[in-house]
Amino acid sequence: MKSGGEELLDTLHQLEQTLRELEWWDAVPPPQEALNSRAPFCADRMEFRQWLQWLFLPRLRELVSRGGRLPQECRIAPAGEMAWREEPLACRRLLPLLRRIDQLANAHCR
Repeated sequence: MKSGGEELLDTLHQLEQTLRELEWWDAVPPPQEALNSRAPFCADRMEFRQWLQWLFLPRLRELVSRGGRLPQECRIAPAGEMAWREEPLACRRLLPLLRRIDQLANAHCR
């Protein structure tokens, strides 16, 4: 049986794979100023999928891998629902993964 951290890492990998399958994975990072945005999800400078790729996935993987403390409450799925409300394929494929990440990350904090 996998630990919560291992299951979370597996789900993060599934999210990356699905973003790649949807061809929503960028080969070139956004400019540094976009990554330094203070807006939630860097929404003023990049798309939500880019934020997932360049900030969320690397940071959460690092925290889980080194046994770091995760955010008190993870609620990434509602942001995905808002960002992809007009993308039915993305909603069908990605939202279940985001909900699972929320569930696992929140359980990991307890």
